Amino acid sequence: MSRSPVTLRTASEEDALFLVELWEPYLRRGDREDQVADLERVIKESAASPEQRLLIADHDGRPAGAVLLCVATLSPINLEPVVQFHSPTVVPDMRRHGVGRTLVEAAVAWAEDLGIPHVATEASATSRDANRFMARLALRPQAVLRAATTHAIRTKVEAQRPATERGRSARGQMLAARRSLRRQQAG
Repeated sequence: MSRSPVTLRTASEEDALFLVELWEPYLRRGDREDQVADLERVIKESAASPEQRLLIADHDGRPAGAVLLCVATLSPINLEPVVQFHSPTVVPDMRRHGVGRTLVEAAVAWAEDLGIPHVATEASATSRDANRFMARLALRPQAVLRAATTHAIRTKVEAQRPATERGRSARGQMLAARRSLRRQQAG
């Protein structure tokens, strides 16, 4: 049994719903309309930018995966150019058909065309399959991206201050003044 060829094409606005379903775990929380609008914006911006490409991989005539390619730097302080390939994702029942490899090859080919010496990507820390796939393709961890809500970090930072310093920040003083005002109004 031979594999059907995987073809790549530039995403169009009609692909927004497919991309929402494909990339749903990576999108901002919100209703479906907001997510579709976000991806329509990404599609338009990538079409207008010479430094971005949003590609759809088709297998047997149906969308099977997608990737967003961006020219960037390795980091904000390391200005060596890199082609980043964001969210290379394959529809679950299309895995092991060459779709993921084709998406990665597109990033490598574009980097070669532009004379850019590096490619980089991200993979969810909890996705064992994605991380193993990337490792098999010589992509090694370079950093760990961590994220949390602003509120959660503020709470932890304040809790780690020495007891003598807690509440002395301008924000802490403002909150203390509000609490005092509430107590006066209640009493």
